[in-house]
Amino acid sequence: MRKAISAEASKLMSLPAAWLAVALALLVAPAIAALRAFQELSEITKGTQAVVQFAIGFEELAFGVTGVIILGVIAISSEYYTESEESGNGRQMVTSLLAAPSRFQFFVSKAVVVASSSAILAILTIPVTMGVIRLILGEYAPVIGVADVPRLMGVVLYWTFTALLALGITFLTRHAALPLAFLILNTSVMTVSYLLTRITRWANYLPDMAGIRMFHEIDDAGSPLSPLGGGLVMTVWVLSILSVAAFSFCRRDV
Repeated sequence: MRKAISAEASKLMSLPAAWLAVALALLVAPAIAALRAFQELSEITKGTQAVVQFAIGFEELAFGVTGVIILGVIAISSEYYTESEESGNGRQMVTSLLAAPSRFQFFVSKAVVVASSSAILAILTIPVTMGVIRLILGEYAPVIGVADVPRLMGVVLYWTFTALLALGITFLTRHAALPLAFLILNTSVMTVSYLLTRITRWANYLPDMAGIRMFHEIDDAGSPLSPLGGGLVMTVWVLSILSVAAFSFCRRDV
């Protein structure tokens, strides 16, 4: 298993799109946080706002999952890319399955690589994002202390789970377009899931809306979930989708 994980990690990092995903994961949240911090500082300077909103930084980290979504999608979609006629119209998936002891081990190796990569990227992005806010706002920046450790862990879990959702959905679709379009759209400023919460409270149990409760409270969404409850709901979603994806992948033709 260790060799399989190492091989999948090397394969993923050989993709140019993977490095684009890494760059986006590391830069999107800090960039948005910087813009937000300058706006907050301007409001405070003008006297139209007394203090900085405590959610600053955490909201931006919620939008920073774009990079890990791409990582989760291309980890699988690249396997189904059809080569040119000069290369025999082959696909990487055929070679990968010939080299892997079993389909299930191949699936698990992909999931481990995507999950660990996403967690590492989240761990690296969090201090950069919070540091940018501290640099711009100075004494006005909210203090992040020991009490906020569970929220920070929630960010890491949210990024990791979102990447695994992208992985599982791509295993099912075998194409990048649909999961990329839907998941990136649903992590934009006005998400589909959030709009659905305005129609029905059941939308709060969708994976992204539940997962975001682990570190960020959307005041007007009216969610019945606590941070722990949100984490459990998202865990169930991830395990369910991965289970269906693994079963489908192990039973169908390449």
